[in-house]
Amino acid sequence: MNDGIVLASDSATTMMGKIPRGQTGVINIYEYADKIFNLKKGLPIGAITYGSGSIGQASISTLAKDFRKLITEERNEWKVDSKNYTIEEVANKFKKFIFDENYEVEFKEWPKKPMLGFMIVGYSSNESLAEEWRIDIKNGKCNGPSIIRKKETTGISWSGEGEVISRIYFGVSPNLKNILQMCGLEKSKIQETVNLCRKHLQVPMVIPAMPIQDAIDLAVYLVETTIKFMRYAPGAATVGGPIEVAAITKHEGFKWVKRKHYYDTTLNPKMG
Repeated sequence: MNDGIVLASDSATTMMGKIPRGQTGVINIYEYADKIFNLKKGLPIGAITYGSGSIGQASISTLAKDFRKLITEERNEWKVDSKNYTIEEVANKFKKFIFDENYEVEFKEWPKKPMLGFMIVGYSSNESLAEEWRIDIKNGKCNGPSIIRKKETTGISWSGEGEVISRIYFGVSPNLKNILQMCGLEKSKIQETVNLCRKHLQVPMVIPAMPIQDAIDLAVYLVETTIKFMRYAPGAATVGGPIEVAAITKHEGFKWVKRKHYYDTTLNPKMG
């Protein structure tokens, strides 16, 4: 939408590691992870993560803050010029830092490598429309950064547990293709049928002129519904904890809408 971009997430995170027998697997699921980041203070640039909550012994939150410090420091190859930058440039540097410098090094010897992904979003300098870039790491291979949609178009993007949002937005489960295969439908007709269902069942929830507050309410609704669905669905509750929301607009920049703190803000007043 033209007013800006809304980032919303739960706080559950899956920690991967070596289990006692030397195999790789899930160590624990925690409910207070940070998944949304302002990648450079004072600039309209944000990121959201999904998948593994850590790389080695470092959480994704800590690594994102390490990257933020790196691109802020003067006189180094990582620096992002606050007056002349693009979201694509930031996304490429983020990929280099996260994947090349950390993920590949840490998981080099792991036979089963964890899935990890990011969306890097915001406004390039002197641009009037926002951009969305995606980085997907699967089976140890990195795809992207790749642009999610053209700046002139509007839509919803999601990752992680997508069952609920897919049902709400597209009107069908992501598993529809598998069901059609089980029904014996011809291979050439399966994707055609899925596309037809999505075309006629999709609910256009976002329009270009949608007010930012309505977009925020929609984002919270989708995350909240996913959390409640996963609570009752069979299996581990991989979505949960407090909901966090940030909005990025052309004139206000990156603003937190809902945010959790591990400390009492009244006991830690800002200095200056």
